[in-house]
Amino acid sequence: MDYGQPVRFGVFITPEATERPLRVAALADELGFDVVGIQDHPYQRRFFDTWTLISALASSTRRIRFFPDVSDLPMRQPAILAKSVATLDIITKGRVELGLGAGAFWDAIQSWGGTRRAPGEAVEAYEEALQVIRLIWNYGKGRGRVSFPGKYYRLENAQAGPSPYHQVSIWTGAFGPRMMEVIGRLSDGWVSPLSTYTSNEETRTRQRQIDESAKKNGRPAGSIRRTAQLVGMINDQERSGRSEKKPFFIHEKTPFEGPVSQWVDWLVSSYKDLGLDTFIFWPSVEGEEESQVRTFAEQVVPKVKESLNKSRR
Repeated sequence: MDYGQPVRFGVFITPEATERPLRVAALADELGFDVVGIQDHPYQRRFFDTWTLISALASSTRRIRFFPDVSDLPMRQPAILAKSVATLDIITKGRVELGLGAGAFWDAIQSWGGTRRAPGEAVEAYEEALQVIRLIWNYGKGRGRVSFPGKYYRLENAQAGPSPYHQVSIWTGAFGPRMMEVIGRLSDGWVSPLSTYTSNEETRTRQRQIDESAKKNGRPAGSIRRTAQLVGMINDQERSGRSEKKPFFIHEKTPFEGPVSQWVDWLVSSYKDLGLDTFIFWPSVEGEEESQVRTFAEQVVPKVKESLNKSRR
């Protein structure tokens, strides 16, 4: 399932209302990571607002890219979200991508005034939101006016623009079959659920669904990014239970713990056998984020790249 995408590495930052997100983002930038992902749950009392935080982190870093992992559509009106993304992308000269989800945690969303939607409604609203966002971005069309007569979102002779600095990608966070069809038809990438929520076989099934949709809609499957979110800890303990029938990297939806060598094997296998190309590391031990991020960057990433380069040669 190698789609030919270059391998990329990122860090997941919890937007806790402390100085830690700023320290981890600065470290990720220093260590050469490609991207930072930040979850978007504004109804959490101990969290910063994700978009405000991304703006602050982008202004204090030099090269790393940012994306909300993923923006909560029922809490983010799509036309305003499009404006926010374009604004920050222009200011940072192209260091922003858009991760977007149809919604989850509906009780919390409703408690903050968001609209509770049934699964089918959430998918329909998501499709409309993609159209609204791209109309507002208005690439290559000047600052004309746009309209969209949607069921969930409407634009009525609205002024479009400004266009983002670069062609912003929309990466969809989802897991249901209907959303896989939407990704293959309309999205630029898939952000798979946390590694603690999904198995290898489930990932393969979702990849096939995305590929079938892409083919049906005349899109090359290799044009769609596939992002994994890796929850765990790098330590010196060998993971037991290795066998040909059940490799150690097929885990039981728990945080992965093991030495550098096993992390390297897990990522290489995920790239070659599962078709995942972007790996977002989420350290599972609170208080050790910075040391874990450094270990991942200095010991895991180079060996994964070396292994993949050798296999391509």
